[in-house]
Amino acid sequence: MGDLVPAFEKKSGHKVAIEFAGTATIKKRLTAGDTYDLVIVGAPVVDAFIQQNKLAAGSRVDLMKSGVGVAGRVGAAKQDIGSSGALKKTLLAAKSIGYSSGPSGDYVLTLVGKLGIAEQVKAKMKQVAPGARIGTMLESGEVEIGFQQISELIHEKGIVYLGPLPADIQKITLFAAGIHVGAKQPEATKSLIEALKSPDAATAIKAHGMEPG
Repeated sequence: MGDLVPAFEKKSGHKVAIEFAGTATIKKRLTAGDTYDLVIVGAPVVDAFIQQNKLAAGSRVDLMKSGVGVAGRVGAAKQDIGSSGALKKTLLAAKSIGYSSGPSGDYVLTLVGKLGIAEQVKAKMKQVAPGARIGTMLESGEVEIGFQQISELIHEKGIVYLGPLPADIQKITLFAAGIHVGAKQPEATKSLIEALKSPDAATAIKAHGMEPG
């Protein structure tokens, strides 16, 4: 959004006010009745809000696909995440593990169960505050290894991006946009969505470790 919105504002004459928040916070705000012209979140959440008449029927537009990435601390020995078996050993050896409050965090909780280590790592799992980045916990030393969407890690300073989860245990999240039923500027919102589906947007999406939706 930081790459694309300034160009959209200059071309369209619209001013875009953005609030970044984690999935849990977005759910809470919309459920409480908060109104935003545009909501961008995981596609299943968009669908749920459409069913709840929070977002307009037929307004869902798929934007990008993102996998889960893994990061470590600067200066620490590089952890091995090259296979599911290696990741399992790394997590068992880690003293602390960070995960997000969004789709990647939900999946990590499922993943440790799939790897058969849920009970062994339960006490050292730490969830980052909603809307915050795992990088802050890694940089401060609060956790040794962390999981979040690849796009949140690859350009983050103060951490070491270790790579994506191995292909056999990777989880791809589809992020989508939806227009609120109470949108005050629906036409301007549709123009922004069009910009987010443009070739320039595809270039920016790929630069941040994702694929166009």
